[in-house]
Amino acid sequence: MTIHFPFQNTYSALPANFFARVAPTPVAAPRLIKLNRPLAVQLGLEPDLLSTPEGAEILAGKRLPDGADPIAMAYAGHQFGHFVPQLGDGRAILLGEVIDRDGVRRDIQLKGSGPTPFSRRGDGRAALGPVLREYIVSEAMHAMGIPTTRSLAAVVTGEAVMRETALPGAVLTRIAASHIRVGTFQFFAARGDTDGVRALADHVIARHYPELKAADQPYHALLAAVVARQAALIARWLLVGFIHGVMNTDNTSISGETIDYGPCAFLDAYNPGQVFSSIDEMGRYAYANQPRIGLWNLTRLAECLLPLYSDDQEKAIEQAQTILGEFPEKFTTAYIAGLRAKVGLFTARDGDEALIQDLLDAMAKNAADFTLTFRHLGNAAADDAADVRAQFTDPAAFDEWAARWRERLALEPQSPAERKAAMHAVNPAFIPRNHRIEAVIAAAVNNDDYAPFEELLTVLAKPFEDQPHYAAYTEPPLPEQRVTQTFCGT
Repeated sequence: MTIHFPFQNTYSALPANFFARVAPTPVAAPRLIKLNRPLAVQLGLEPDLLSTPEGAEILAGKRLPDGADPIAMAYAGHQFGHFVPQLGDGRAILLGEVIDRDGVRRDIQLKGSGPTPFSRRGDGRAALGPVLREYIVSEAMHAMGIPTTRSLAAVVTGEAVMRETALPGAVLTRIAASHIRVGTFQFFAARGDTDGVRALADHVIARHYPELKAADQPYHALLAAVVARQAALIARWLLVGFIHGVMNTDNTSISGETIDYGPCAFLDAYNPGQVFSSIDEMGRYAYANQPRIGLWNLTRLAECLLPLYSDDQEKAIEQAQTILGEFPEKFTTAYIAGLRAKVGLFTARDGDEALIQDLLDAMAKNAADFTLTFRHLGNAAADDAADVRAQFTDPAAFDEWAARWRERLALEPQSPAERKAAMHAVNPAFIPRNHRIEAVIAAAVNNDDYAPFEELLTVLAKPFEDQPHYAAYTEPPLPEQRVTQTFCGT
């Protein structure tokens, strides 16, 4: 039996300094613990074959499918503001690219598949916990309609990996529009390799922004397109309370997808300064800092592209600054539009931003749960405010705001039922709460029990639907369940 992957590889056809050719390291006893069957079908793969022992071997890197051209991609990056000229895929190997059923080119990559020339003394492996976390969160983000890498499969390897203690090893099969990052451009720019920057830019335009080929200034248009996608993406993060946790330039995708779910987390109580990542000691990547960091990262991309703009550096800088100057407005427009939808406003009026900010301020002061406040606000639009009032330590703070909110709603013709339906369509009831993820990981790591993992995935697949049978999954953590730190897991 042969499992066929319809590879049509392009990145591995680029110059040799773009990557290192390296095969995954075989593992002892791969066992499939989860296959994303609908995604497999979308990719033109056969889920029944991937579910076999041979399929598990492929998804663990023990066996290569026909047509694979495995590579580890080279890139650099700013990590917490400090530049590292060579990073690269230290524990991930790109098997190849396929064209999915919508005609979109997608990478198939194994994470945790063994050391590469970029491993920097690491073992190239992944522990089970981070694999489950990325599977859960990436698929939840997809269900909420947020651009993201996807998870095709999770496999345990039958081998232990050493971190603080010995942990079960695992491999995640990650699907992405591509794995090209801001840091990929930095890799060539740091070496003064303008030809490499140009070749990469041409590849990105052909792959992600083909409409720009006909632009008068395609490299300027490329920066503008990436700016627009990142502005929209980060706005979407904030609207669901997502904190990436490690927004380094090597974790910023050129395609506009969320990538690299390490110490990521979601807000429980609303706090603009919230940080969960154990390595973010200074709060650089705190919840409310993410737009500012997004622009900082895009500025690093612009620096790489300057030689393609003009031989006159001052002129090139001026052109790049003009494009980067579009980010704040694009982000704010997307964010405010999203907030209006979250509070049930169908039109834009003067005073809306102040009204919404007053709600956020009251939420922060009263430790209101971010997700439940907005979800229950839909019920309050239909005059059932009990649940949303309960989110505030001082319910009177909500009552004061709600009186002004109802005056604003009265200026629009929608019925309460229409407004509630529209609000529930953008305010999820179910998010991957940190304590739920930790419980799933504990059950899998300690007891080889994947039933909680399966159930959580089932719940998160329908984030905007009321699911009475799973109502407990909407609840924030009890004090003893609170997760205060999340970890990279590398």
